[in-house]
Amino acid sequence: MTTALPTQRTVLEKFPAGHPRGSWPADEYAAAQRAQGTTDARVVTDLATDQFLVITETTK
Repeated sequence: MTTALPTQRTVLEKFPAGHPRGSWPADEYAAAQRAQGTTDARVVTDLATDQFLVITETTK
């Protein structure tokens, strides 16, 4: 039986979900991070805190 280990994630930045532009600021930040070499930066929604998080699977 194989047991998967939890993935280590690093939160790079947080943006309020109630922002007038929605997730755009988070998407733009993630794109800038990818352009600077953090190729797996992506946006996820944290429903518990009502925020958009830019995360990476790699640790900094």
